[in-house]
Amino acid sequence: MNEERKGIRLSDSQRLSWLRLIRSENVGPATFRDLIAHCGSAGDALQMLPELVRRGAGRPIRIASLEDAEREMQVASRMGAVFIGIGEPDYPQYLRQSDNPPPLVAVKGNPEVFRLPPVAIVGARNASLVGIKFARTIARELGEAGYSIISGLARGIDTAAHEAGLDHGTVAVMAGGLDLPYPPENLNLYRAISDRNGAVISEMPFGWEPRAKDFPRRNRIIAALSLGLVVVEAAERSGSLISARLAGELGRLVFAVPGSPLDPRAKGTNGLLKNGAIVTTCTQDIVMALTPLVERPVFDDPAFLAPETDFPAINPPDETDRDRIVNLLGPVPVEIDELIRTSELHPSMVMLILLELDLAGRLQRHSGGHVSLTYA
Repeated sequence: MNEERKGIRLSDSQRLSWLRLIRSENVGPATFRDLIAHCGSAGDALQMLPELVRRGAGRPIRIASLEDAEREMQVASRMGAVFIGIGEPDYPQYLRQSDNPPPLVAVKGNPEVFRLPPVAIVGARNASLVGIKFARTIARELGEAGYSIISGLARGIDTAAHEAGLDHGTVAVMAGGLDLPYPPENLNLYRAISDRNGAVISEMPFGWEPRAKDFPRRNRIIAALSLGLVVVEAAERSGSLISARLAGELGRLVFAVPGSPLDPRAKGTNGLLKNGAIVTTCTQDIVMALTPLVERPVFDDPAFLAPETDFPAINPPDETDRDRIVNLLGPVPVEIDELIRTSELHPSMVMLILLELDLAGRLQRHSGGHVSLTYA
């Protein structure tokens, strides 16, 4: 994990602008990328936000102040964390290749752990002793085989996987800010991960207490960070099954450990097996399936979403153009490419109108490049 990494790095002023932009209201990963493409830089995007929102017929939005961004940077520095931009060489390579990855992540620990081929291990919080033992076994053996272990620091299976992965490298994904690890009883494990060559990572602001709706976002990052995701135990309705579904949508391999039909914690994993997940009874099942992917060259262009991006200059859309797009949209998600074809407007014009609607809070983005209107 000592391989030198080269590539574009953000300046201090650019990093502050990126942080301000992603912390501003109605700016998510896809919107952030469109703003950079349209405006040329995060600094210019911050200047243009009020006008773009006005053209989208939305109320004024909260724009993160320079003081707020500097304060968050100071908190990160005090606890030994750094912000890594998506165009920088230390950004996790598999996360970069996912659908709408976070443009900026906070990381505490050794970012070189992201260079190891990653495997996510998730499962029940109220795990059985057998499940905990199996999670520890595969995490330890995967580490010995050169893999890193990705999980969410939760009780049960997550905890077992992290503990067994400490010697070789493990990554904990937080649902809240890095300064508010959850659950509290895993604070010592949280510290050990970053102290022993691993890392903790979050896209959420420092000071952010995790809410129920933040955990599916966390689960998506877990899936996106990994080549494959292993579910050890999971009930029929559980966060682990959400992680498995998200992993499948991202094109990751999904592994499931079979369990007794009499154990409710095995209903979810047995259901995954019925739907095509890879049967996993030993570590070798995982290694054999992932080896071809590990050996395949990874497209990891450090210039992806570079700090400054050229974009063809176009005139702002008029009300006729904007009405055409709004009328074509509705509550059912549609492909952006189809929207461009049907509207017969220039692609850049359509993207700009969608950006305006998004910033105004009138657009909802879905996976696979689909969008829909948001109705109050």
